Amino acid sequence: MQTEHLTIGGISAVLYGEPCDRAWLFVHGKCGCKEEAEAFAGIACPAGYAVLAIDLPEHGERKAMQNAFHPWTVVPELQTVMAYMETRWREVSLRANSIGAYFSMLAFAGTDIRRALFVSPIVDMETLILGMMTWAGVTEDALRERGEIPTESGELLSWRYLCWVREHPVESWRCPTAILYAGRDDLTARGTVEAFVRKHHAALTVMENGEHWFHTAEQLEVLSAWERDNIGNEV
Repeated sequence: MQTEHLTIGGISAVLYGEPCDRAWLFVHGKCGCKEEAEAFAGIACPAGYAVLAIDLPEHGERKAMQNAFHPWTVVPELQTVMAYMETRWREVSLRANSIGAYFSMLAFAGTDIRRALFVSPIVDMETLILGMMTWAGVTEDALRERGEIPTESGELLSWRYLCWVREHPVESWRCPTAILYAGRDDLTARGTVEAFVRKHHAALTVMENGEHWFHTAEQLEVLSAWERDNIGNEV
């Protein structure tokens, strides 16, 4: 499989596949990197697509960045990448994981994306943050007063982040979307993803014994089968 490393507006990227007129943008989640797209490319490229994957801030080749893994930084970057893709490919689709799906929905609402495949997507960031605050015993008043509060789980709660999320809700996602959800997802409740599916008319597949991070042999087999089923099919 042909592979090309490139930089788009200062963003490290890798392109898989032969020259063609259709492409997927692969957006990883937290602690991921652009190279995660290789397995997906092994499915998409033989079907006639290219796959472009990027490193988000503080990830992959961009780990040296600090205090940049926020929507107000990531969203403009994703829009820069999409603008590049629209000049190179006739048709662009989206494959995103976890928070990468959340960032993508913020960045591409209203964009002419052919279709989207989301794995363990964060579809309601405000609910997730409020849940993290509850687990950590942090009130809104305390977070407002202190600005940032680290938690025992290693997550940093941020008043600025919560306010930004509330000011930029995901409301107009119209791209045909298929979701692979894990029955044991500990970040997004099943009712939350089902509400998103109803509102946005998405297709939902559930792996009951799956986890938010699909990583075991069984989970990866389900993931690959789901991707194969969706590649080349209308959502």
